Amino acid sequence: MNHPLDAAFRAAVARLRPAGMPPLSTGEPIRPGSALTGQTALALFDAQATSRQLDFLARQLQAEGRGFYTIGSAGHESNAAVASALRPTDPALLHYRSGAFYQVRGTQVAGATPVRDVLQGLLAAADEPIAGGRHKVFGNAELSVIPQTSTIASHLPRAVGLAVALHRAGKLGVLTPWPDDAVVVCSFGDASVNHSTAAGAINTALHTVYQHLPVPVLFVCEDNGWGISVRTPPGWIERAYGAQPGLRYSQADGFDLPGVYDAALAAAQHVRETRRPAFLHLRTVRFLGHAGSDAEIAYRTPSEIEADYARDPMLGTATALVSAGVVGSAEVLERYDAAAAEVERTAADLSDPPRLDSAAAVMAPLAPHRPDAVAASVAAAGRTVKPDEHEPLTLAGSINAALADALSADSRVLVFGEDVGRKGGVYGVTRGLARRFGAGRVFDTLLDEQSILGLALGAGLAGLLPVPEIQYLAYLHNAEDQLRGEAATLRFFSQGAYRNPMVIRIAGLGYQRGFGGHFHNDNAVGVLRDIPGLVVACPARGADAAAMLRTCIAAAAVDGTVSVVLEPIALYHARDLHQPGDSGWLDGYVPPEQWEQAHVPIGRARTYGEGADITLVSFGNGVPMSLRVARRLSARGIAARVLDLRWLAPLPVDDMLRAAAATGRVLVVDETRRSGGVSEAVLTALLDAQFTGTMGRVTSADSFVPLGPAAFHVLLGEDEIEAAAVRLVEGDSR
Repeated sequence: MNHPLDAAFRAAVARLRPAGMPPLSTGEPIRPGSALTGQTALALFDAQATSRQLDFLARQLQAEGRGFYTIGSAGHESNAAVASALRPTDPALLHYRSGAFYQVRGTQVAGATPVRDVLQGLLAAADEPIAGGRHKVFGNAELSVIPQTSTIASHLPRAVGLAVALHRAGKLGVLTPWPDDAVVVCSFGDASVNHSTAAGAINTALHTVYQHLPVPVLFVCEDNGWGISVRTPPGWIERAYGAQPGLRYSQADGFDLPGVYDAALAAAQHVRETRRPAFLHLRTVRFLGHAGSDAEIAYRTPSEIEADYARDPMLGTATALVSAGVVGSAEVLERYDAAAAEVERTAADLSDPPRLDSAAAVMAPLAPHRPDAVAASVAAAGRTVKPDEHEPLTLAGSINAALADALSADSRVLVFGEDVGRKGGVYGVTRGLARRFGAGRVFDTLLDEQSILGLALGAGLAGLLPVPEIQYLAYLHNAEDQLRGEAATLRFFSQGAYRNPMVIRIAGLGYQRGFGGHFHNDNAVGVLRDIPGLVVACPARGADAAAMLRTCIAAAAVDGTVSVVLEPIALYHARDLHQPGDSGWLDGYVPPEQWEQAHVPIGRARTYGEGADITLVSFGNGVPMSLRVARRLSARGIAARVLDLRWLAPLPVDDMLRAAAATGRVLVVDETRRSGGVSEAVLTALLDAQFTGTMGRVTSADSFVPLGPAAFHVLLGEDEIEAAAVRLVEGDSR
């Protein structure tokens, strides 16, 4: 490789000389007091050299138009010692500069092919063993490496969640893929420490251990001093995390391989034995810029870049080996060249790799959907639940009963979130569940939505079935990437080797009276509908809520599905439909033996009435509003039927088409915003299916929801629905 870094390394190694001490055997410590032997140091050098050669080749492949990823690990190769200090059964969530770690982990498992794995990722090869050509990630289920994308620190909440969940699963008797004394390791860069996901995740770990609960997580901060072109202030990482109560902090210089190995070994031992978190601050250097497209010379001087060559961790390893007399400088270079030759041979074998050749191939692992198996799971769960006695239930009461049934039927189910435990939720939806099922199954979390979802992500990985609650839809938005970038992508980037099943309950939508304003009346659902593979349920009444929640939990268990159940706050305690005291919005409890008959598959709507003049398509609060409007239309001689979508993703397109064809006229009643709401998708689906009837829509305004009575100036009202329906019918009749 003709690169200044390569030339500098070769020249520096050629100048190395033994320290004059008697040569060490490979089985002896490489220096007094260190646990690192010469034999292990040689193996780590080989892994470092392999990782370095892969980085060089990545640039070459890109230049040839064959490679598609150039964020490398050059300068971070001291993380090889971290891998060596851990076990191959310790789950690892790795920074994108953890190439040497991955090479070492690959040598710890018989039959692994880590060089080939990385090259297949660089080439976007369809037979790459973890992501299958969908992204270049470090991941392999056989190596306990959980693939992560390159979003900043977004994997830390999951790592903490997994560490917490391992202990909880053990207490509940749920088998996990990892040993009881496993350590969860996650690596990240110094710039990532400043991201809210990192700060929140580390805070969550400390908050948890403060309560004397196990959190066996090892945070590894690989500090190269840069966030692309922005410097990290010297000393900042140590200042921020060097004296955090409950967090064991240690640091090591990446140039000093024995020091890194000993520090990593001690940190891992601390976590394994105490089940408390540790923070390993690994000082590194970054070579080859942030990525192939990064013109480092634009913000660093040539002399500054060259000065870093003296801090090369591979040179540090070579220096330690030669000084101790384990090998000479010539053998170091021979091993370095042997690594290059292995990389080149493997690349030659992959000269014409298979590529993903269709949209279907790309999307295959995205969100598997086996409705028959889900239905069978719902029916089977009913056979394990003892029937309860219930009066007719509201929406909130039905959700509570369905959660109790799920907790009774499956010991893997957890219900958690802010206020869901002792209080039973802001609206009483989870009232009594913690007392009935215990704090191990139903519990309160700290107030951080990223960490709530991170706990769910980790719990799903650990073999549990988490049902987290986000208190309000508006509170989701600061944590939405935990859904988009983490939950929804895991199957996609692991071809189903890993999954994080979960059912997220979110209280939302508008029309709440007495406790309003934007943050408690948020109707921004577009952010959910835009996530590939995410199932979005929106029940309007109790019977549907219970059935749909059972479906989502079964889909999580069977297919690893990630679902959101959007619960309309204003309907939680609604009892009446048309007039006070009519109890028209209460539903009887469906006993377990009838769950099979009451099953609601994903993507199936509900129809009210058989009106032949117009179909009102709606969801959530819009359903009872539309039913009331339908009665008013009937008094005007217009026969309307109401279609409750129930599922906002995927939309029930077949049911929509049947209902539309039955009347020839469709009015979409959409309580969300006119731009980016649900109605756009409904009308588009009808057009795509070549529906030729009359269509229209009424929506709420493109506005945030204000406090008090002003809210009803921007939220859709029943008078608007009625007027639009009349116009549609009468205009079509003329």
